[in-house]
Amino acid sequence: MLAKYTTKNFKQTQKLGEDFTRFLLSPLFFSSFPRKRESRLKTWIPSQAGNDGCNKAVIIGLTGNLGGGKTTFLQGFAKGLGIKEKILSPTFVILKRFVIPAKAGIQVRNFYHIDCYRLKKSEDILELGFGKIISDPKNIVAIEWPERIKKVLPKNTIFIDFKFVDEKTREVNFK
Repeated sequence: MLAKYTTKNFKQTQKLGEDFTRFLLSPLFFSSFPRKRESRLKTWIPSQAGNDGCNKAVIIGLTGNLGGGKTTFLQGFAKGLGIKEKILSPTFVILKRFVIPAKAGIQVRNFYHIDCYRLKKSEDILELGFGKIISDPKNIVAIEWPERIKKVLPKNTIFIDFKFVDEKTREVNFK
């Protein structure tokens, strides 16, 4: 586990998502972890964030029960990317693409929010162009219910687990 946080309300969960965006896209990201993890972490970060060798999208898998805070976290994450649109879970459409405004000052151009809750098998996501999406380094892809497509997820997927503690409190673990 890389980090563990407890949020006491949905605003704190959103703020954690927003802070994670800035952290993820910051060159300082690398100085925050021990050297033995550095090579693994560098495979997660796109070239514009300090890893010139990366040629794939950043993939974030969000696990946890219904109501665990995954979409709330992604609302803050999208805000950190400069996205003004309302972020809702794409349970029925499965995949939603958001264009990151150029004024955000980052080289990443697209944020994909994918909800795999309704998928029956891993291969179903491939019909939506998943392979092309994750091969583009100008994309950030957040996947709710990633365990449903684990057979097609890259090894360098960042996992964030959300645990329901009580009505307002969530435990968030970065793996």
